[in-house]
Amino acid sequence: MPSAATSLTPQVHWAQRHHELYLRVELSDVQDPDIAITDNVLHFKAQGHGAKGNNVYQFQIGFLELVEPQPTYKMTQRQLNITVKKKESHWWERLTKQEKRPLFLAPDFDRWLDESDAEMELKAKEEEKINKIHLENRTPKDSLRPLKKGYLFMYNLVQFLGFSWIFVNMTVRLFMLGKDSFFDTFHNTADMMYFCQMLAFTEIVNTLLGVVRAPLLPVILQVCGRNFILSVVFGSVEEMQSKAVVFFVFYVWSMVELFRYPFYMLSCIDIEWKLLTWIRYSIWIPLYPLGVLAEAVSVIQAIPVFSSTGRFSLTLSHPLNFTIPFSVFLQVYLVLLFLGPFVNFRHLYKQRKRHLGPKKRKVH
Repeated sequence: MPSAATSLTPQVHWAQRHHELYLRVELSDVQDPDIAITDNVLHFKAQGHGAKGNNVYQFQIGFLELVEPQPTYKMTQRQLNITVKKKESHWWERLTKQEKRPLFLAPDFDRWLDESDAEMELKAKEEEKINKIHLENRTPKDSLRPLKKGYLFMYNLVQFLGFSWIFVNMTVRLFMLGKDSFFDTFHNTADMMYFCQMLAFTEIVNTLLGVVRAPLLPVILQVCGRNFILSVVFGSVEEMQSKAVVFFVFYVWSMVELFRYPFYMLSCIDIEWKLLTWIRYSIWIPLYPLGVLAEAVSVIQAIPVFSSTGRFSLTLSHPLNFTIPFSVFLQVYLVLLFLGPFVNFRHLYKQRKRHLGPKKRKVH
């Protein structure tokens, strides 16, 4: 094995483009590389492991034409790559000033292009750059984007705080009072739930105005469905407000929103937490069916209540003289309650697949 004082020449592979030269030095575990260009000559010296083992390797290359005196390099475990910029952007007939190629120098066929191929590559890059500029010029700049993001951030923050208050309040009361907390849930949390669910109508407006990109039908179904249960089934008759089912409906609603609104809130400021993303697009799988079941139980319990009170019944005038009880509408709604969620479930499944599905690998 040669001594450390012995100087050897490594194998060097080269390629070019119109504006750059690429040199690949076949040395691994390179230490203390000394790379400089003086009088248009590249000087290389480094300790590394090459064909003759671990040693000091060096070489010089006098370039055919003028180059910039500041080479850049990048080391990997197996090689060292040097990039040299040409003074003038055009094709060289060879690399070195001397006509006879040095023995240690060889073409880099991994990066090698002939002049015509390089011109096509350069032309393609220029066309891509021009197309990108044209696309940017055609795309109208949204001057209100920061304002929209600020508005959406505050909306999601307010909703998150509202549902957090509901969830914490119900949880604390459950631990303190046990099952007794079920029967006064409406009286303790209804005001905040009214606020949050009425505020949710802005999500329909946001979708209609294009402030957010979302399919309109799932948004309408969820917002209107929840407000119907809250305002009509629970809010319009006192007999329903002391039912235990109110607790389960409110608890499932608030638990879902504890993760949905923070996810969208952070999206407004371009932050993504992978755990939060996974929870947001996974927790609906158990909770949404539970929510539908709880809402269905509330409608079933409300049917005899509305039948006995006659509230919201529709009386047809003469000559029909016929009354349609509101409980009939609730029975129809009960059927729709089990059919409608398929729209939301399909939408949520597509979102989950898009955000959590396997990433497609790029084929090079």
